[in-house]
Amino acid sequence: MNKKQTILTALAFLLCTMVAKAQYQQVNDISYRESSDAYAQERCKLDVYYPTDVKDAPVVVWFHGGGIEAGNKHIDRELRNCGLVVVAANYRLLPKANIDDILDDAAAAVAWTYKNIGQYGGSRRKIFVAGHSAGGYLLDMIGLNKKWLAKYGVDADSLAALVPFSGQCITHYNIRKQQGIPPLQATIDQYAPLTYVRPDAPPIVIISGDRELELYGRYEEQAYFWRMLKLVGHKDVTLYEIQGYDHGAMAQPAYHILKQHIKRIAGKK
Repeated sequence: MNKKQTILTALAFLLCTMVAKAQYQQVNDISYRESSDAYAQERCKLDVYYPTDVKDAPVVVWFHGGGIEAGNKHIDRELRNCGLVVVAANYRLLPKANIDDILDDAAAAVAWTYKNIGQYGGSRRKIFVAGHSAGGYLLDMIGLNKKWLAKYGVDADSLAALVPFSGQCITHYNIRKQQGIPPLQATIDQYAPLTYVRPDAPPIVIISGDRELELYGRYEEQAYFWRMLKLVGHKDVTLYEIQGYDHGAMAQPAYHILKQHIKRIAGKK
């Protein structure tokens, strides 16, 4: 390749990059619920990242991790510039809020997405709810126990899929901590996704890090969750173990799995 061709190629690449960036916009800190509570006003906000020239695009609602007591909304580069509408939501945190408030926030954020995402080129028939660690726990709870979304007039079964990244399937360890129960003593109660396994739930893609590197036996929790969903007759549930990746690092390769299943499921819709 001569010098002129090299310059032209570089210019073409730069132009394509500029066009790609111009095709996406992001709107930040949209309030997804009304409340007189100052803490809810502070935390119950979401960001929307969307392609400007697409209609009926698949949507990812993303819940951050942090043990339900820390963390903030973010949109990973793996979800950018790939034709997706992404909604990243904050929620109230322990101990300022209780777990019922937090689950209600997660449901309110999904319900806001269901009712408003058409304004951003997204399809309400293609809403994939995903999240890492505590975020995965929250989405499992509101996706399986239908009461949380029903409060907002949304049927949990209308979601395209649930995609937890290393989500806790027994009662979350920080909820147990509030009850005086240590993190390695398992409990399955009304705050455990395992309590609500059912055959008619949306497709579920369960992604775990390496069983020898995961947090508190998290792989085995997820494997049991997968097995129980299979036993009750769920027809579309998948379990992945990402070898060599611990609890925190597993999120990056997990995004690839998420996007592959979005293509598979959204294609059917």
